[in-house]
Amino acid sequence: MKLSILDQSPISSNQTAQEALNESLKLAQVGEELGYTRYWIAEHHDLPGLACSVPEVMLSYIGAGTSKIKIGSGAVLLPYYRPYKVAETYNMLSTLFPNRIDIGIGRAPGGPAEATNALSDTFLKQVWDMPKAVEELLHFIQRDFPQDHPYSKISAAPVPDIAPEVWLLGTSKKSALLAAENGLSYAFGQFMSENDGKEMITQYLDAFKSKESEKHPYVILTVSVICAETTERAEDIALSSFIWGIQQGKGEGQQGIPSIEEAKKYKLTENEKQSLEKRKQKSIIGNPITVKQQLAELKKYYHADEIMIVTITHSPEDRLQSYRLIANS
Repeated sequence: MKLSILDQSPISSNQTAQEALNESLKLAQVGEELGYTRYWIAEHHDLPGLACSVPEVMLSYIGAGTSKIKIGSGAVLLPYYRPYKVAETYNMLSTLFPNRIDIGIGRAPGGPAEATNALSDTFLKQVWDMPKAVEELLHFIQRDFPQDHPYSKISAAPVPDIAPEVWLLGTSKKSALLAAENGLSYAFGQFMSENDGKEMITQYLDAFKSKESEKHPYVILTVSVICAETTERAEDIALSSFIWGIQQGKGEGQQGIPSIEEAKKYKLTENEKQSLEKRKQKSIIGNPITVKQQLAELKKYYHADEIMIVTITHSPEDRLQSYRLIANS
């Protein structure tokens, strides 16, 4: 089973942002040692407890600290940026780290409305124009604008020997069909979707196959996982991220991911207890045997080619150990 890493650069309650970002590098290095296929880092804006607002800066840092694992954005939030600038940035990364760079494209705001407004006056319009932006980005990456196009005479320099691979990330039918229409691989965020997602992936596969293309569809399924030596220990570790998620939903969580002890002291309301159960149902939590079995079942159910794992814990060592146990099981 092909396994990969999605890193949201969580900040624990006893950590600085600098320490959290250094742990992101360590995770990528351990992932490389363990044989994970790729490492993607997320983009968030002013979300308490998450450290990375600029994936491309971290990718330079992580690329320099690793040697072979594929690295990329999960995702670069395209409505905030001009496609030309994104192409320049990721072509630069591909020049520095040949045949290793992925551009994961998303359209979520990645933060509160105030941050969205500070970043862009036209975010909603750009979301609406996402298909056009994706098309433009692909032309810059592939260097294949029609000759009469105003951008046909410019390059997103430096032009690498091997172009970065563009992926589309999403949780909706729109994103699935947009990926298929453009012949792109698709990453479905099961861990953040309110819907089952199988229908979206089926639509992606069907739409892709209906195109006369030499390319082949490819699906990554991104899931939330916490693995420990015992299921009981995994459930304790998972409580930290669940409580933090509940706090975030209330506009709290500024202290970062709580410790297990802090999480256990949190007094849940009845509504929060229901929210906690929903979060548990969206996650895979257990020992190496049960986790690997559930991942295999999900892979088969969703017709996924690859499983990408996001793991948020208070202790960086618990996070590394979770990835180790999964890789070695």
